[in-house]
Amino acid sequence: MKEKEEKQQEGLQYPETRKEEVVDDYFGHQVDDPYRWLEDDNSAETKAWVEAENKVTHNYLAQIPFREKIKARLTELWDYPKVSAPFKKGNYYYEFRNTGLQAQSVLYQLEGLQSEGKVFLDPNTFSEDGTVSLAGMAFSDDNKYMAYGISRGGSDWNEWFVMDIESQQLLNDKIEWTKFGGVSWFGEDGFFYTKFPQPKEGEALSGANKNGNVYYHKLGTVQSADLLIWEDPANPSYYNFGATTEDNKFFVLNQSKGTHGENLLVLPLSTPDKLVAKPRFISIVSDFENDHSVLDNEGNTLIVRTNYQAPNYRLVKINVSKPAKDQWTDLLPEGESVLQGASICSGKLFASYLQDASDRIYIFDLEGNKTGEVELPTIGSVGGFGGKREDSEIFYSFTSYTYPSSVFRYDVATNTSTMYKQSEVKFNPADYETKEVFYDSKDGEKVHMFITHRKDLQLDGQRPTLLYAYGGFNISLTPSFSVANIVLLENGGVFCVANLRGGGEYGEEWHKAGMLLNKQNVFNDFIAAGEYLIQSGYTSKEKLAIRGGSNGGLLVGACMVQRPDLFKVAFPAVGVLDMLRYHKFTVGAGWAVEYGSSDEEEHFNNLIKYSPYHNLKPNTEYPATMVMTADHDDRVVPAHSFKFAARLQEYQTGSNPVLINIETQAGHGAGKSTQQVIDEYADIWSFMFYNMGIDL
Repeated sequence: MKEKEEKQQEGLQYPETRKEEVVDDYFGHQVDDPYRWLEDDNSAETKAWVEAENKVTHNYLAQIPFREKIKARLTELWDYPKVSAPFKKGNYYYEFRNTGLQAQSVLYQLEGLQSEGKVFLDPNTFSEDGTVSLAGMAFSDDNKYMAYGISRGGSDWNEWFVMDIESQQLLNDKIEWTKFGGVSWFGEDGFFYTKFPQPKEGEALSGANKNGNVYYHKLGTVQSADLLIWEDPANPSYYNFGATTEDNKFFVLNQSKGTHGENLLVLPLSTPDKLVAKPRFISIVSDFENDHSVLDNEGNTLIVRTNYQAPNYRLVKINVSKPAKDQWTDLLPEGESVLQGASICSGKLFASYLQDASDRIYIFDLEGNKTGEVELPTIGSVGGFGGKREDSEIFYSFTSYTYPSSVFRYDVATNTSTMYKQSEVKFNPADYETKEVFYDSKDGEKVHMFITHRKDLQLDGQRPTLLYAYGGFNISLTPSFSVANIVLLENGGVFCVANLRGGGEYGEEWHKAGMLLNKQNVFNDFIAAGEYLIQSGYTSKEKLAIRGGSNGGLLVGACMVQRPDLFKVAFPAVGVLDMLRYHKFTVGAGWAVEYGSSDEEEHFNNLIKYSPYHNLKPNTEYPATMVMTADHDDRVVPAHSFKFAARLQEYQTGSNPVLINIETQAGHGAGKSTQQVIDEYADIWSFMFYNMGIDL
């Protein structure tokens, strides 16, 4: 098989990629950047390069003999009806449905849970190819109107429209140039939102996003007439997003320098007609040291989830009139497990905790006394448990690696759950199992990992294995079912997810242990996971693949560069791969609180040690690599992937291919059509199996 692979790789001709003399001086260190020109996504030369690279990639994938077989199997698996957890607004229930292969799921309106319902909003009508997706929605307080946002081609930029609920007719209102934050209604005919200045021509997908200001829009008026509620011109790169409390007593503003560490401010509200431009806010927290999110309020008292003096988070009560931290009182003190979130429904408090990266739902009264627990089917992840105080029922979804996502109805009065919609995917959970293990990282730290495979799997050290992780930004990877993974599992493969430092699985201390100057811990944890899988007899270096997206793309890029001998296949997707310049594009400046910035010498000295683009070495045999990005990715701009792939192709030796797959009409990952997702996984599995010498 080896000889056959070498012969195939010899015939792989990469496009010639021009190099230019670009050298930056960082504190006396000269750093070359010969592919800087690829950062210009609007140039004809870059577009020609993208087209040429995609041609090589598509031709390579097309000649894999079993790719169409995999694609057909994925299509078959995906073709089953899907239903989301319903939610109630006014007199109606709403739920998303997909008949199986629809590009985007459709929002239905139901008069009752047993009714067939009618189509309320169909995102498939937004575009011919299914690449315009629903990005968010919000119902007015009187349930007369619904505002909804759309994303084009996967971009983070959203446009917002307003629909009359009874007539399902659009109003003339349109809001543009928003991203990340949604809208929050105040009163019956207006809402708050955060808007960025309109980018200069050609810079919408790559230019730095600054001066995100909060506005109030009144229905029936043009956006240019909207009332400016908050601005901070002295700090243009700060994030400013907010929402009203359920009782419309406050508008709560979260202000942050980046992806963690927040200030908290509130604006007392009375009626929309009394709003004035740039009103005076009350400062609750003003040090950017911790994370705070307002769950609810009781009059002038805010109920806040915070990690101040609580790395695992706690719920506190804060009196708006006396917001000093020494005046805060505990509602739910910090516990041994991480408090992920909470909601109040029907006079009870539902709190979600993480235990070894799996969800637990506990019930408390409003004084913080534990009264029960919601029984879940197995280890897994829960979505939902949101609602209003007067709700007597709650809907939630549950999923795990071998438990297809299903929807339950929870009766608050009886503390019982009943199945609302069970998944119809063609998969037999009884044939598979998920194990939980702890392995030692380089420094002896114990790291948790999920391992999923067929129950009758023989540990012969030759199982095709995909190792996935993220390791950053306080984000937790919890169990979830993936239709795409069935292809791996039913062909004797192993799917693994490692809960690395930098994530949120074990609280803020776990997060801090993998950020800034501690970032190398994350890569060590991932490398140790690969070594554990080999030593435990699951796989070998010739059968081990790694995959991750965004910060996980950085993870894969750094680890394949540091240990090219350990992995056979690598999939760095939409990755942050140039750690010296990431902060110069779109919202990248906000990641400096996680990574550190090359503008500071201490952090430059750390970043240059692991930046994937800068640590590639000539004449090195790297894994078979398919770099994955998209032309509308305005979160991690595709220039990261372009430059990394160009240098990797230049330096690669041996028989392993280096491809870059640049998807069109797609962004950072959200909003992809069903067909785009099927095509993506057909590429992943065929590339992986083919380069492992496995014939399906």
